[in-house]
Amino acid sequence: MNPNKNACGNITINWHSTFLYNSMSLKAWSKKIWRSLQRENVDRILLIIGIILAVSAIGLSLLEPRLSLVDAFWWSIVTLATVGYGDIAPVTFGGRLIAIVDMIFGIGVLAIFSATIASILVTKKMSQILGMSFYKFQDHIILCGWNYRSQVILKELRLEPQTKEKPIVLIANIERIPIDDANLFFVKGYVCDETLNRANLIKAKTVIILGDDSLAHTERDAKVVLSTLTVESINPNAYTIVELVDPTYVQTCSRAKADEIIVSSELSSMLIAQAALNHGITKVVVDLLSFKDGSQLYKIPIPKSKIGSPFIDIFIYVKQMYQSTVIAVQKGSLGEVISNPPTNYQLEDTDYLIVIANDQPKT
Repeated sequence: MNPNKNACGNITINWHSTFLYNSMSLKAWSKKIWRSLQRENVDRILLIIGIILAVSAIGLSLLEPRLSLVDAFWWSIVTLATVGYGDIAPVTFGGRLIAIVDMIFGIGVLAIFSATIASILVTKKMSQILGMSFYKFQDHIILCGWNYRSQVILKELRLEPQTKEKPIVLIANIERIPIDDANLFFVKGYVCDETLNRANLIKAKTVIILGDDSLAHTERDAKVVLSTLTVESINPNAYTIVELVDPTYVQTCSRAKADEIIVSSELSSMLIAQAALNHGITKVVVDLLSFKDGSQLYKIPIPKSKIGSPFIDIFIYVKQMYQSTVIAVQKGSLGEVISNPPTNYQLEDTDYLIVIANDQPKT
């Protein structure tokens, strides 16, 4: 069989499939919009407006000898909208009577129409503010819990170019959306099937689960584990980051399939101990972890030309090419992390480099 013909045939099939998919999506979207209009009785208002325009246009074209149906229809729209350009004006008694009726009905019908549309928009906005909406984002971030740490996390994510405008859905049992962020969306309630479905967890890329500060540390960590189980049961492909207080829950959380576990009490305690032993070292750690200024930590793939090379080669290469420092190697995107590898460590094609850099190196 002719390969060129096959290629053309595949292109035709793919184009046809794409066209059908877009047509179905447009049809579904149109039906959804129409159902929304029907719920608010906008369809009835539009029907009344259509009848008034049709009757007045036909009547005016019959009563005004020099006026065509098209011009009469244009006049009806202008008059009903109370714009009044003055380019067309009825001269007969019947035509002026129709104009009077149009003006009176136009004010009332348009006022009802405008008020209905405004009500729909206000209701939608209030639904978002109060956390009652459903969202259909994809590859978004879900943040579970709102506290001071949530604010810091959100602030840091907005400083990173990759997540500066990424949709973030907040699930929290608070009254309304806590801060003004155009790409922060709110779902009111605790972490459960219903709130996670409203946040469209099935299409989420990352889920961050924070502890509830109002609970004792045992209950708090137990709630985090339960939330992790719920998230993983709905979307095991989402990268789940959880915060614990008690390190004894780490193994339990690992069984719940959490991808990354951060024990906040241990982390802060270790930083304090390091500050006591090596004064000023915490400033370096904060600088590396914050996107605000200075250098940050990045994870980049191994350059293809350096696969199979010893670690010392990539260390020198990255420093010369990107003014960055390699501090660790990760075996696979989610595998073991080897900090400060030996100089003769052989780099593999699935390895990733963890580097200190001012900007994300482009390998």
